[in-house]
This record gives sequence, C-alpha cells and structure tokens, in this order.
Amino acid sequence: MRYRLPLAIIWAIIWAIGACLNASPADNAAGWGPVQYLVGDWTGEGGGGPGQGAGSFSFKPDLQGKILVRKNRAEYPAAKERAASVHDDLMVIYRDTPEAALRAVYFDSEGHTIRYEVQAPPGKPEQFATYIEAGARRSAK
Repeated sequence: MRYRLPLAIIWAIIWAIGACLNASPADNAAGWGPVQYLVGDWTGEGGGGPGQGAGSFSFKPDLQGKILVRKNRAEYPAAKERAASVHDDLMVIYRDTPEAALRAVYFDSEGHTIRYEVQAPPGKPEQFATYIEAGARRSAK
C-alpha cells in the first residue's frame, strides 16, 4: 500500500528516527540526545507529491521525559486538480526499556497507524526516492 504522507511527517520521521540511529540508552537520562534539538515548535513549507503546502509541528517530552510527542498540522491550498485540505497527525517516540532501540507509533486524521522501529538502512539506496522537498524553522514563541 502506498501512503501520501504530508510534508511535515516526512521531515519529522527522517529527523527523529534517522538522527536516533546513533542514540545510546544513556541519551534518555540527558534528555533526547541526538534529537534534543527537535524539542520545540516549528513551522515549515515545501512541496512534492501532495502539492505545495505549509504547516507546523512540535516535539515535546511527556510522561516525565519517558516519551517524545510530535504533533503536526499541514495545510494544502486548493489547486486546479484538488480541493484545499488539512492533515493532522501525532507521533509518540519511545523505548520499551532504557536499553532498547527507539520506536515510534504514528496516527493521523486519515486513519493511518504506522509503527516504526529504528534500524540500520537496508543498504539499497535505490529503493528511496524524493517525495517532497521542504524546510522547517524554529518558531519564535
């Protein structure tokens, strides 16, 4: 099955999970280690498969720092071929135990639930393709 993931989801997944490949269990004790820089509120814009869009997302520790919660909202204006749309989603990044690799579970307003487990890349870069190109900046809050 092929999913049309909004732009902010792609950034967050790549940043959060990709950056965590080198995270050690001790990173939880000192915050979120290599993804600590993501904590905060962000705005972004970009385009690609789902069209040109803009949105915002946040990464916030919760449950006394045991999980990292990402909330996202992406808005796509109407275009010739489609109506305006809004996409909301939530991702929880966690470890089953302090020694375990990071995992994440994702839910969205389209009814998708996706579970992620951090693993090394498959060694087949040809299987990856650009879906969107986007940028994000920390919100001035």
